[in-house]
This record gives sequence, C-alpha cells and structure tokens, in this order.
Amino acid sequence: MVLGFFGLYSFVIIALFPGTFQQFVSPFYSPEVPLPNWMPGFVTAPMLVLWIPLGFRATCYYYRKAYYRAFFFDPPACRVDVQQKDRFWAGKNAAEGYRGERALFVWNNVHRYFLYASIIVVLFLWYEAFVTLFGPQGFQISIGSLLWFLNIVLLSAYTFSCHSFRHLIGGNKDCYSCIRGGNARRKTYNFVSRLNLKHPQWAWLSLFSLLATDIYLRLLQTGVITDLKIIG
Repeated sequence: MVLGFFGLYSFVIIALFPGTFQQFVSPFYSPEVPLPNWMPGFVTAPMLVLWIPLGFRATCYYYRKAYYRAFFFDPPACRVDVQQKDRFWAGKNAAEGYRGERALFVWNNVHRYFLYASIIVVLFLWYEAFVTLFGPQGFQISIGSLLWFLNIVLLSAYTFSCHSFRHLIGGNKDCYSCIRGGNARRKTYNFVSRLNLKHPQWAWLSLFSLLATDIYLRLLQTGVITDLKIIG
C-alpha cells in the first residue's frame, strides 16, 4: 500500500510541479535529461527516468513479498500447510501450486536489469548531493544539503544491499581462491552480505527519505521555509 502511494505521489509530482530550487534538484528529477521535441505535451522529462527506480522497487524481492501478501494474500502468513509446501526439501509435493513468475509477474525476472540502470541513477544522485554544497554565495553546508546526503546514503545502502548485487559481486562464485582478485571479491561479498541483512530496513528508510527530500524542496519553493545554513 505504501509503495503504491509512493508511485502515485511520484507521478503526480513529476507531471505537475517543477523539480528544482536554486542548487537543489528533487531526487525524482535526477538525472535531468533533455526532452525530445516529438514527445507529447503531457510527458515530462523525469518520466523518461522515473520508471527505473520504480521498476527496481516493484521487482525487489522484499517488496514482492510485501505486495504479494498485501494484495493477493499469497502466501498468508503463519499457515502451516503453505509453509510446508514452500519448503524445498518437503518432498515431491513441496512446490505444489507454484508455477513461478509467470503471466503478469514474469517481468519480475528482469530485476537485475533494473539494478544496473538504478546504479547509474544513484551515481547522478551522488553528484546532485555534492552540488547542494555550492549555493548562490559559494560553499555552504545547510540542512538541505545534509538531507540530500542522508537520502543518497540510504538509497545507496538499499541499492547495494540488493540480492542481485550480492550475487553479481561474488555470490555466483564457488571458489574465491580460484579467481583473480578473489580475496577482494570475498571481502566485498561479505560486506554486501552484512548490508543485505538489513535490506528491508534500507528499503523503507530510503523510501521515506526520498519523500522527505522532495517535500523539503516543495517547502523551499513555496517559501514556507528557508534553508538553514550551518557552515557558509
């Protein structure tokens, strides 16, 4: 339900409101891409990018579990018979009734490709965070810049704790000593594995930090608040 609200909010924002204020760029508008002239009038530039983070979250293993249970009641929590069927070693009937990611949900299988595209978006968001340190009067550290950095740190933790990224950087190797740079791969894999333990928490924290960052920008735009400088 929260993920659905997040998707609706993000589409309304990018369709109706500007996404910049002084040196701040809403994370929903990054990276800023040029809009081709042949695009219909109702299409805005952020729509060319927003499908990437939304697709990444919608196909995320954790979110899939959440909305399968929330919208389809499958599997219902704590049902013994379902738990037995879901156990791989429960016997020949262990996978009874399960047909994999098919029909409407076959697109969940492209999660890894959403990950690759999301990494590019994350790199742009890091750039946008550093840009917030340079206001009209020069270098500054403000509440806004701290919020932008907090947001990208949480987004990075969510993105790089992804199960697909964990598989990519080392989970697909059976012998680290048998490959070049194996020790570095092993250490990176262990670090990502520790991040992965908190993947659900990173998912929700980054979701709320995105909303908080964009709302902060809207308050600046309307003059409800001013960005408080700490240094500068």
